[in-house]
Amino acid sequence: MRRAKVRFTYNDYLLLPEDKRYEILDGDLYVVAAPNTRHQRVSRKLEVALIQHTEDKGLGEILDAPYDVIFSEENVVQPDILFVRKERAGIIGEMNLQGAPDLVIEILSAGTRSKDLDLKRKIYAGFGVQEYWIVDPELATVEVLVWSELGYITAGVCGKPDRLSSPLLPDLNVPLSEVFA
Repeated sequence: MRRAKVRFTYNDYLLLPEDKRYEILDGDLYVVAAPNTRHQRVSRKLEVALIQHTEDKGLGEILDAPYDVIFSEENVVQPDILFVRKERAGIIGEMNLQGAPDLVIEILSAGTRSKDLDLKRKIYAGFGVQEYWIVDPELATVEVLVWSELGYITAGVCGKPDRLSSPLLPDLNVPLSEVFA
């Protein structure tokens, strides 16, 4: 007996119970596990540095999970951290973001590693997210990926002794020794 391929949409997503976090990736529904303590600490430190930088420079807005980013009816994600340039602030709604953020940051964990490195990377590139940072708390690294028509190109990989910079965020200079402390 063959099974029908069920495709989930944003309307289905809205009907789900609110006791868990969900994402829809290419029409497939995923439950997102709560992040561990290390993940939370890295996320908080990185987010604080980014908020300070973007607010000081008047560059745009930093948002964090849980917050829905709606690329399409069949692609709804909750990145760990995201950035939208002030020129594009119109895509930020009361309940969600409609379209591609300028920057998406995913912090790897055991449960999300393969999805973040493969499927979400393809989705983010396909919808034109300009920068995608992959943060690996285990290796204490941040890979900065820059969008191109062929997919993402690595702009750099920074480790714990390095300072994080970004083509998208002028003058960003975050000491990763503090982020991964």
